[in-house]
Amino acid sequence: MVSLHRTTKIALMVTADLIALPFCFLIAMLLRGGDLKLASHFGPASYILVAVVTIAAFSVSDLYRAVIRFIDQRLLSVTGIALAVAILCAYAVTFSIKEENFPRSALAIYWFIVFSYVIASRIGVRAFLRNQQAGPRGATEVVAIYGAGEAGARLAQAMRNSEEYRPVCFFDDKHALIERNIGGLRVFHTDRLAEIAGALCIRSIVIALPSVSPERLRDIMQRLAQAGITTKILSRLVDLADDKATPRESIRDLKFEDLLGRPPVPPRLDLFAKCVRGKTVLVTGAGGSIGSELCRQIVTLAPSRLHLLDHSEYALYTVRQELATRFPDIPVQAHLGSVCNADLVERILRAGPVDTIYHAAAYKHVPLVETNIVEGLRNNVLGAQVIATQAARHGVETCVLISSDKAVRPTNIMGASKRIAELIFQAAAARQGPVDGADNGPGTTFCMVRFGNVLGSSGSVIPLFQRQIARGGPLTITHPDVSRYFMLIPEAAQLVIQAGAMAKGGDVFVLDMGEPVRIVDLARTLIALSGLTEKSPQNPGGEIEIRYVGLFPGEKLHEELLTDGVVFPSDHPRIMRMKENALRPAVLDTFITCLMMACETHERPMIEAMVKAIVTEYSPNQPAVEPASVPTAATTSAAAPAAALAAPQQRLGLIKRFVPFRI
Repeated sequence: MVSLHRTTKIALMVTADLIALPFCFLIAMLLRGGDLKLASHFGPASYILVAVVTIAAFSVSDLYRAVIRFIDQRLLSVTGIALAVAILCAYAVTFSIKEENFPRSALAIYWFIVFSYVIASRIGVRAFLRNQQAGPRGATEVVAIYGAGEAGARLAQAMRNSEEYRPVCFFDDKHALIERNIGGLRVFHTDRLAEIAGALCIRSIVIALPSVSPERLRDIMQRLAQAGITTKILSRLVDLADDKATPRESIRDLKFEDLLGRPPVPPRLDLFAKCVRGKTVLVTGAGGSIGSELCRQIVTLAPSRLHLLDHSEYALYTVRQELATRFPDIPVQAHLGSVCNADLVERILRAGPVDTIYHAAAYKHVPLVETNIVEGLRNNVLGAQVIATQAARHGVETCVLISSDKAVRPTNIMGASKRIAELIFQAAAARQGPVDGADNGPGTTFCMVRFGNVLGSSGSVIPLFQRQIARGGPLTITHPDVSRYFMLIPEAAQLVIQAGAMAKGGDVFVLDMGEPVRIVDLARTLIALSGLTEKSPQNPGGEIEIRYVGLFPGEKLHEELLTDGVVFPSDHPRIMRMKENALRPAVLDTFITCLMMACETHERPMIEAMVKAIVTEYSPNQPAVEPASVPTAATTSAAAPAAALAAPQQRLGLIKRFVPFRI
């Protein structure tokens, strides 16, 4: 039947209606008169005429043009209205010709009978056709629905008409719904998850709670994981009952983004292309997680040329090949080398006018930088200084630094180095006029973007947990209370691109990332997403253990995004703009010279003292419990009390100690 030509299908429907509708009118006359006397008073022509008028009303309502397999409530409603209009017209005609013998009330009875016939016939044929197409019912996936509200009921109805899923019951926390029947399915309390799932052979549960909070979603996932049940989520509720979205389109696996506590922040398109479209762009650290995503989004905005700079040959090759394959018409030039190489950066900028620089090159792994402070400081500080100096010298329009939330009141060298990089960009923005040898007219606009933790980036906690789960555990966490702000890689890249468009000079931009998330909650979420359970004293039969190893040197329990600076709204409602205190450019230059001289000594106390002189809020801490995997020989210690180092005369004395060696 499905394979028949469309014209043939319409002819079959009209023929069936032409046969059935006279009988509907006959039933209406019988109900009106109580016997055959009234019905036989009118000849066959009257019954055929009524059927023809009814079919005309059906045609006007587009009932015959509809695909029966996808007929919906809206079309049936329109058909009912069209039929009612036709009956009213017939009633008016009989009244105007003063046909006293015709029982006009039979027309109202006829409407109810015909409308019932239309619903029963069309819905019945729809169910028949879908069953024919669905194939063996055993091939569908047996699922339960978590949430017996409107969304769950509509999802159950859509699942019944699909080939992929077979719903068998509901689960809900509301006691008022327990043991009730919704859409033919029984509702059970969530306390009986494991029992009912085992009895009904349920392997997947679809969460149909559109407004569920991330905290509750995490709790639901953990409960389902303990019961050994795979979790899916209803992502779209668009007209499920009317078949405008199928369950396959509306149901997906749960992603970690669902548990962040906030929806992703969309970019403003008018800001997105301002510093990129038709411009020459340089991305430093282009092979990294953030740098490569920046490149991917930049090439979609049609720059005139894109320069890539990275010291990793493999990373640079990989991103260069990807961009060349996806966007062969965009000129992409790869430069292998360090951002600290001022001659290399100068050659890139001198070769052609670069309009925009996104400085993403930096060492960011806290424990590694903490045990390799010299290289960490040289790369992060010197790299920022080279980029800022060369950008101003060569007339770059916009220069954006990618910073970190660890730069706020830093307790580790990595965070302190990023704060110094921010001070360098702030000082560059504060300089009036061109720098030595500059050929630019208007000054370069410098700004900074401060990130939280970026999900999925290299060195982040999620890839680490995934590798540990693949090995069978344990998942290592430094402290049960440690929490972090999180953002997605695309969000991070979009924030950087938009920041350049909104910058006025010396601004720090911060994304509104909602509430911080506890790392232990992330670990349990990933265990549940993997279909496993946590091994604990309460659940000794679990597969993956969570082990606490103690805070790393310099690690905070909780990160911050904002300092004591002044916060302003930006052109984007979810992005904040800050103005922070900065050092005078000449003073900062002297400090950085002394810092680099201290790095040449490789004496940690001396280096930390110099860092403290530049970043007065830097306070290296020592965790009470040392991690087993990190050596403790290179522990942090201050050369002088923080208060003394913060004093101007102490700073001056420290500078005088180094400057004579520089002359």
